[in-house]
Amino acid sequence: MALYLKLLKFLKPYRKKLVFAMICMSFVSATQGIMAFIVKFVMDDIFIKKDATMLYFIPAGVILLFLFKGFFFYLQAYFMGYVGQRVVTDIRNLLFVRLQQQPLSYFDKTPTGQSISRIINDVTLVQNTVSDSVTAVLIDVFSIIGLVGVVFYRDWWLASIAFIVLPIAIYPIVSFGKKLRKVGTKTQKSVARLTSFLHETITGQRIVKAFSMEHYENERFKGENEEMFRIIMKRTKIRALSHPVMEIIGGIAIAITIWYGGNEVISGRSTPGSFFSFTTALLLLYEPIKKLNKENHNIQQGLAASQRVFEVIDRVPEIQEKPGAVDLGKVEGIVEFNDVSFKYDDKMVLHNINLRIEKNEVIALVGESGVGKTTLANLIPRFYDITKGRIEIDGIDVRDVTLPSLRQNIALVSQDVILFNDTIRNNIAYGVTPDMEKIEEAATMAFAHEFIIKLPKGYDTVAGEKGVRLSGGQKQRIAIARALYKNAPILILDEATSSLDAVSEVEVQRALENLMKGRTTIIIAHRLSTIINANRIIVFEKGKIVQIGAHNNLIEADGPYRRLYELQFKDRPQKKIMKIGKKSHV
Repeated sequence: MALYLKLLKFLKPYRKKLVFAMICMSFVSATQGIMAFIVKFVMDDIFIKKDATMLYFIPAGVILLFLFKGFFFYLQAYFMGYVGQRVVTDIRNLLFVRLQQQPLSYFDKTPTGQSISRIINDVTLVQNTVSDSVTAVLIDVFSIIGLVGVVFYRDWWLASIAFIVLPIAIYPIVSFGKKLRKVGTKTQKSVARLTSFLHETITGQRIVKAFSMEHYENERFKGENEEMFRIIMKRTKIRALSHPVMEIIGGIAIAITIWYGGNEVISGRSTPGSFFSFTTALLLLYEPIKKLNKENHNIQQGLAASQRVFEVIDRVPEIQEKPGAVDLGKVEGIVEFNDVSFKYDDKMVLHNINLRIEKNEVIALVGESGVGKTTLANLIPRFYDITKGRIEIDGIDVRDVTLPSLRQNIALVSQDVILFNDTIRNNIAYGVTPDMEKIEEAATMAFAHEFIIKLPKGYDTVAGEKGVRLSGGQKQRIAIARALYKNAPILILDEATSSLDAVSEVEVQRALENLMKGRTTIIIAHRLSTIINANRIIVFEKGKIVQIGAHNNLIEADGPYRRLYELQFKDRPQKKIMKIGKKSHV
């Protein structure tokens, strides 16, 4: 019932159209009762009394009746279809909005395929429930009401006997419905797993082929597909069983009616017309009851899907703006961590971090993988919320300001460059109003303009999914141009050159030098050669800061940084390397 009520809330804006559609449905359903009602006159007046006038009058009335039915059926189908599609469109929009509101921790734990499955597969099943199944159920209910009226009008005693089996008919509808809801939930979870598997293997085809794992992935897919087959067959078995059960119940009701009604006609207490009118109404009544059982199956499956949809819609994001959060405005770029700790699930990742980053200062976070470098940087734009302590920008706690105003002050360039399947121009101006002159200026500073204008359509060239049509160095420079165009005072570089070859790295480093000018910059790097000229290097071990200082000072000290440096450059001849800020040699 809670799910029904949630779905009904989405109908509220379209209640006028819904009411009109239901009125049209009642007219359509009324024709069923009228058809059963006039059977008495057909039998008694035409076939028994042989009234020639009625022979012309009744067929003409039947034609008008079907014209009436067709007209109102069109209206109810159009308006119910409109309401159903609008509701589903609203649900899908809301679901996507709620997904966008979830923090990164949600996406860390939820496979991409499951989110896609909720938006596509689950909402489609909800669509069937809201538009097609609900329409059919309402028509059937109205038809049942009309036909029950005819049945009791013709012979209330015979109707009472026939309806003794009605409670028996309700039981399988309810029982099979419950089972189908459970199977429906399992089916949707299976579809989500299969969608997630497909997303993973299709996007990872390069690795699959490189390791000759096609056979292994084929077997994995076959296993998931077989599991889905078994679940669907359970649903098929329940559906297949419900039909003969309803047929048997209907047959019992009709048999009782024929026996009792035949007795009444033979004894002269009823006319053949009344009996056949009653029997016609009963037969017509049996059909919507049987369809009601079938539509209940579809509704239960849709409710199982809607349950998964509302799991996301009703989920309260962990990252929330405080009531009365203020606009941060343009900041100077002073970032301060005061006794900051962070726990991810049950694991403490950062311990009591105290660090102040001055305006336009370049700091580098170094340490082995998994020590909390990227996590610390992700806390600044509130991708995650700290467990303890305060993070301040220009002396203001990041939790006291609106999320958009906070993130407008931060630009991010990561190792895994995300370009959207859109034009180069729109990728550079992502999140900011496009200005072609400024876009070209940003691309020039990122050393990207030259290769962009050589592309087939220049800035109107579509980058492809994840920028697949560009090289690694080109994608990275587009990302740098995007950061330049955003012109945020705080810059986070997360392994921005680690996946590039030597030539591409030199080009990207030149672009990064332009990007870092006049910005507070936080660099996360494994390659120590890229951060030698940082103002300060922050060394992490096990989620704690263990060293802070300039490169030369840290080399002279016998500590973790020196060991990392010696490990990277052990047995390597001295060579010219690029340094952020200016060129020099090591």
